[in-house]
Amino acid sequence: MTPELVERLVAAVGRDQVRLGPAELDLYRRDASNIVGAAGAVVFPGSTVEVQACVRACADHAHPFVARGSGTGLSGGATPLDGAVVIAMTKMNRLLSVDPVERRAWVQPGMLNLDLSRAVAHLGVHFAPDPSSQQSCSIGGNVANNAGGPHCLADGVTSAHVLAVEVVLPDGSLVQLGGEADEVDGYDLRGAFVGSEGMLGVATRVCVRLRQNPPAVRTLLMDFTSVHAGAETVSAIIAAGMVPAALEMMDRLCIEAVEAYVHAGLPTDAAAVLLVELTGLPAAVEADTAAVADIGRAHGARQVRVAADDAERALLWKGRKSAFGAIARIKPNYYLHDTVVPRSQLPSVLDTIYRIVDQHQLLVLNVFHAGEGNLHPLLVFDKREPGVMERVHAAGEEIVRVSVAAGGVLSGEHGIGLEKREFMPLMFGPADLAAQRELRRAFDPAELANPHKVLPSPATCGDIHAAPEGAWI
Repeated sequence: MTPELVERLVAAVGRDQVRLGPAELDLYRRDASNIVGAAGAVVFPGSTVEVQACVRACADHAHPFVARGSGTGLSGGATPLDGAVVIAMTKMNRLLSVDPVERRAWVQPGMLNLDLSRAVAHLGVHFAPDPSSQQSCSIGGNVANNAGGPHCLADGVTSAHVLAVEVVLPDGSLVQLGGEADEVDGYDLRGAFVGSEGMLGVATRVCVRLRQNPPAVRTLLMDFTSVHAGAETVSAIIAAGMVPAALEMMDRLCIEAVEAYVHAGLPTDAAAVLLVELTGLPAAVEADTAAVADIGRAHGARQVRVAADDAERALLWKGRKSAFGAIARIKPNYYLHDTVVPRSQLPSVLDTIYRIVDQHQLLVLNVFHAGEGNLHPLLVFDKREPGVMERVHAAGEEIVRVSVAAGGVLSGEHGIGLEKREFMPLMFGPADLAAQRELRRAFDPAELANPHKVLPSPATCGDIHAAPEGAWI
């Protein structure tokens, strides 16, 4: 950081909104992943104009910058490298407008996911993407990583719910990608921006689609004596022609941790539980509930529990969404993966994950979006134990390789960031990676916006073991 750049940032947002102290820089040098970097400064803009001024200052000084929401990302996507300026969007957190007829809203990127749904609840609508971190993750972060969540099986991930994005490009200019209409002329640059992990610019306003609240909801909990039986039940439900709002699974170690934390009445002697949510018209929901229960029993479900009311339903979902926090009762640290495999491959891939973890003498909690095949194996450990990080990363790499080999993909919703950057050649050839890099350069020729993320450098495209610039902790 040069004094000249610091003064430009101060002029952009005010001296009180530029943080250079060691405590602030330490807090903002990482996201929720196990990777740390180094921030040069942290700025807190309060408007689009101030974001533009910050980006222009960085561009004029050829200095990298990283847009940051709530820092809940798990792939190192918001980790600043090379002393990058962190543009923290937390002060831009307002709901700007709501159209209840067209069911859309304009929001600032720092608004929290759950706050948006709460703000429009009186209109009988909600924002469909619901990551487990929805109480703390921001809409801007959801856009950056194309986030999903348990209820995206039927409704789709963030890209299906974003109509338009106002973006400050890496040169400081302002554009709108997409529009309020369902279809707009020209290339789908909105689609390119959603999920681009901050490499194409900084979102300053987002037009989101709002979904009507369903007239009827039923939530079922089924428990099994084997993970294999639970996974087969998932495929059977979809094969029967039903697409539930959510199909979530937890294994025994996860059940034990969650039940001790939340007390949701989960059966701690079960090998796995399947949480199924059905929504729609009352008669259809009742018929589907009976059908799902029959399928579960046919595949070995010991019991089928239907939530009696909203309070019981909320408690079951609190258990599912508290899984990551509950692991602290087992070990102080965790490494969470995010691969996707075909539903038909769930049983075999899960069996392989358990073998991998055993070989590396680790513990794993499996809690995942079973309906989509989106796996979230939580490797739990104590980083103070000598040699444990090497075992954790070795197991993690094997899990990624097994998932891709089964016909899966690297990430379902957490993004590539730094964590999986060097695994990109497992899925993409040199021409594919070159095309992605050229798209990035069309927006950011100098590659100042969140540099070194997602795309491996040409020198390391053939070496997926190359270390990222950030340091693992």
